[in-house]
Amino acid sequence: MARRHRSLKKVVRFTVEEEQPETMSTWLQRQASSHNAQLAVTAILSGAAVAGAIFGIQALRRQIAVEDLKASIPGFDEKDGANGTTASQTKHQGLLKKMNAALLLRSGLNKEITTMVSSPLQEFHGMYNRTDSHREDLILEQLARNRVFLTHEGLAKLRSAFVVIVGCGGVGSHATSALARSGVSMVRLIDFDQVTLSSLNRHAVATLADVGTPKVYCIRKRLQQVTPWVKFDCRNELFSETVAPIQLQAWDGRRPDYIIDAIDNIDSKVALLKYCHEHSLPAISSMGAGCKSDPTRIVIGDISSSLEDPLSRSTRRRLRALGVNEGIPVVYSTEKPGPGKAQLLPLSDEEFAKGGVDELGVLPDFRIRILPVLGTMPAVFGYAVANHVILEITGYPHEYVPSKGREKTYDNILGNLQGLEERLAKAAGEDVLGLKIPVTRDDVGYLVEEVYRGKSVVSGLPTRLALLRWRTPKDGYAADKRLEGQMSSSLRLRDLVCMTKEEAVLHEREVLRKGNRVEDMYDRNVVNLVEQRMKDEEGYERYR
Repeated sequence: MARRHRSLKKVVRFTVEEEQPETMSTWLQRQASSHNAQLAVTAILSGAAVAGAIFGIQALRRQIAVEDLKASIPGFDEKDGANGTTASQTKHQGLLKKMNAALLLRSGLNKEITTMVSSPLQEFHGMYNRTDSHREDLILEQLARNRVFLTHEGLAKLRSAFVVIVGCGGVGSHATSALARSGVSMVRLIDFDQVTLSSLNRHAVATLADVGTPKVYCIRKRLQQVTPWVKFDCRNELFSETVAPIQLQAWDGRRPDYIIDAIDNIDSKVALLKYCHEHSLPAISSMGAGCKSDPTRIVIGDISSSLEDPLSRSTRRRLRALGVNEGIPVVYSTEKPGPGKAQLLPLSDEEFAKGGVDELGVLPDFRIRILPVLGTMPAVFGYAVANHVILEITGYPHEYVPSKGREKTYDNILGNLQGLEERLAKAAGEDVLGLKIPVTRDDVGYLVEEVYRGKSVVSGLPTRLALLRWRTPKDGYAADKRLEGQMSSSLRLRDLVCMTKEEAVLHEREVLRKGNRVEDMYDRNVVNLVEQRMKDEEGYERYR
């Protein structure tokens, strides 16, 4: 009876326990005792470990790729410790140890991880010669902002471009730096000069350690620290028209996509621009940054529109004399000189008295006076030049100040000059039928714009202009008839002066017809100004 009572109590207890709800702890205890659950947890943990290993090693591989790119850059031999290893090598060794440690920790979880990274690890021991795709990813990341701005196609054009920079001083070095950092992959540098202490105030990359070294090699060495994929062709030589075909020749079968003129010597500058114009090579020229201080006055425009810049004026005048009137973009400043502003001063009388002034120059025909330069201005000019080149190569929309487009005005002035010469010859008893004058429309533009600065020499007015003789010719207005069937005026460009049409009518009547002296007609300042302009033009005639 007692046994039956105990059995009944046991049955009742089990029934009560089955009716109680299952708690989380009891469920976990029951699942932990399950063989299938144990296998599932093991799989999850193993997967997490494998994923962690993969992501960790990928991060290390990327870090090593960056360090490998840095290691490929020519270093400056900074030593890290007494053993003679460089800081870069030390960092590489540290990364290698981390990667080996990561591999050892994960090797027991999945042998495939070790297999996956063993090949790159071996390559790292051989200077980590990574595949092009890995290096390309790093380059694209460095150029990411340009890529977004210019689009993928635009950046591709820039990266395949070949640009020549002639002149590697303040302007040229900043232009080169900007182009290399923006993606241009083929750069030819031409400059004969070396880095000096005085050039450090405006040079883009030169340091004290570079003083005395050629500028072209200095730029290459420094920029390879930033853009090691850029190919540099360094020409430590003076640009010259005689060797221009060699200096501006194709590179690996590719003609220059753009040529930058950053020369501060007038002869070399004119020769370069003339060569580019004649051979249809796209070029942009930087005018004078010396004596300039206002960056808001810097503009990009056609060379025919450049004003208030002595270097631009001289370059433009020489090019006009050679038949190049427009079509060359230039960077120039519209800032006007004024009291208290820097200016290029002549050498002292003492220096001239010593004789041999030309010996003070680095090379014949190069300036021998110190040009005041505010260090910031060449950088602004250089970046303006580089910016224009980038937009041109990539086809990005842009506009610059157009040429003056005064051809109709020049035609009108030329027609009036032709009529005046015919009237004067007819008054002298000449048969004017078929009379020709040795002046072209380009000559008219040259005289009006370059010699007389677009103004009347008498009143300074810029409207209703005319060209006419300044003095009565000694031999009269007789036509040249030495060649049969040809009759031409004896007029020369340096005989002409620019006035308004109203002033020209009075001058024709009083001076050219009545024979009055100009000294009796005009103020002494006007006479001196005309004589000086004509004397200057006489010197420029040798370039025509």
